[in-house]
Amino acid sequence: MQGFLYPRTPSGRAALVPPPPWHYSGDLLTVEYRTDPAKVAALLPPPLRPAPEDPGAVAVIWADWQSCSDGRAELLDPVRSQYKECFVVVRCEFEGRVYSRCVYIWVDKDFALARGLHQGYPKKLGSIHQTRPHPYGPAPRIEPGARFGATLAAADRRLAEAVVELVEPAARNGFVNAHPMAHHRWLPGIERGGPDALAQLISSGAASVETGHPWRGRAELRLFDAPTEELADLTVEEPLDAYFCQVGVTWDGGAVLAERVTAG
Repeated sequence: MQGFLYPRTPSGRAALVPPPPWHYSGDLLTVEYRTDPAKVAALLPPPLRPAPEDPGAVAVIWADWQSCSDGRAELLDPVRSQYKECFVVVRCEFEGRVYSRCVYIWVDKDFALARGLHQGYPKKLGSIHQTRPHPYGPAPRIEPGARFGATLAAADRRLAEAVVELVEPAARNGFVNAHPMAHHRWLPGIERGGPDALAQLISSGAASVETGHPWRGRAELRLFDAPTEELADLTVEEPLDAYFCQVGVTWDGGAVLAERVTAG
């Protein structure tokens, strides 16, 4: 049977996603702030520990993506390449090295969700929207004073909304999501009460990156309570900077840092 992920068939053509490498082009809106460091620490299962510096830093990132495999056929069938996501990143430490870690993430396409679960991202389905820049008409240009809106909803509830106003070109695209990712890959065992069938701490990052010139700005960010979500627990205690950046990224696998790690 052929196919990288389900369903595997004799030809493999029905598989939800093709094998890596996976290539991404996208517009990213990033809003960084500080919350209570104890709230970040509560989301770091062992053997991860809080980052030694600025342990309460959080980034909420909206991304408008086009993605494809090596053959790039998806770009000519846009329903298979275009998707949006919103993800929440903190930082942590493992064996003396600082990593970024995605603690919450929502996407609007099944193929993006499946890829993320393979990578250790805790993806769920959601509704994500953000303002797109354009050089003509009323859409914002990439220039001082340009304003961008972004929203996140899931299960019919608004979870987050932001307005970002660009101020000036920046030397970087924020600091919270600037490290290799440290993620857990978990698969519960099939027997009730048994151990996890898969329990790995893994690291992954971009095999290659192209980055446009980032812009720094200021943001208004609001988080909302919902019955089945916990994003609002990461309360905004101190706003930091916001950023807009266009990027191109290739992902081509990761590395196992530890096996048989616990879920908490």
